[in-house]
Amino acid sequence: MWEPYKKGFKAWLQLEKSVSANTVEAYLRDIGHFTSFLLEEGLKLNPGEIELNHLEKFLIYYHKLGMTASSQARMVSGIRSFFKYASIEGICSKDPSVLLESPKLKRKLPDVLTVEEIEAIISAIDLSKPEGERNRAIIETMYSCGLRVSELVNLKLSQLHFDVGFVRVIGKGDKERLVPIGSVAMKYIDQYIHHIRNKMNIVRGEEDILFLNRRGKRLTRLMIFLFLKELAQKAGISKNISPHTFRHSFATHLVEGGADLRAVQEMLGHESITTTEIYTHLDREFLRSTLQQFHPAFQKK
Repeated sequence: MWEPYKKGFKAWLQLEKSVSANTVEAYLRDIGHFTSFLLEEGLKLNPGEIELNHLEKFLIYYHKLGMTASSQARMVSGIRSFFKYASIEGICSKDPSVLLESPKLKRKLPDVLTVEEIEAIISAIDLSKPEGERNRAIIETMYSCGLRVSELVNLKLSQLHFDVGFVRVIGKGDKERLVPIGSVAMKYIDQYIHHIRNKMNIVRGEEDILFLNRRGKRLTRLMIFLFLKELAQKAGISKNISPHTFRHSFATHLVEGGADLRAVQEMLGHESITTTEIYTHLDREFLRSTLQQFHPAFQKK
């Protein structure tokens, strides 16, 4: 009964909102969960018949199943997007999700690697294996550019502009940005391209993808996650390591080094500056020394 609405919603997200494929998939999955819930409750309702209490009961149901607050918040976002679409298209006379409350999230500070820990992870790479050269280039790129894992696995040769020291990145919502890339990352990417990648049998359609698996296809997010976990374990690092850890570390080290927050926002591809502000969790000594150096009230007479 909801299939035509889901198809219309998918097209709206892709064409009107230009959201990423991952977001489209997540939102459609959320609506799928909601329609499954309605069936379990014996409620044969179309979108125009949904009321706020139906949505609230749905969230309570998933809360009792143990869904985390962050997953619930994402689900609320998906539901709101669907009913916004349904209202615009005249499928609903009113939007039942307007007063739907999202669970309050604690702003958790991410684990951040020190420069020494990043070097320890790199040192744990077995460079005698072909994937070792590739993995070294991947880590250097993640730390040098602060890329999301989705941006990394889809990075193309045609997006590398080493002559001017930049990488063109396709971020969320297919938005492009230029990110500076360091000389060390460029060096290891070049080595990977000329020593490893050029000897591979590359699957048709993947010829422009930079980082490939041994079968000549682009890497998956899971593959990146797994080899990073393995390297962190070898390096004796107990922190919760993921591809995003390198993005967090990139941004944190920039801010701690005195980088302008707007510049960091631009490099990370954050739409809002408030998202970037999480990286201002500088230690007290750093803040104190900054004040003493720059604030007139702390200057010695």
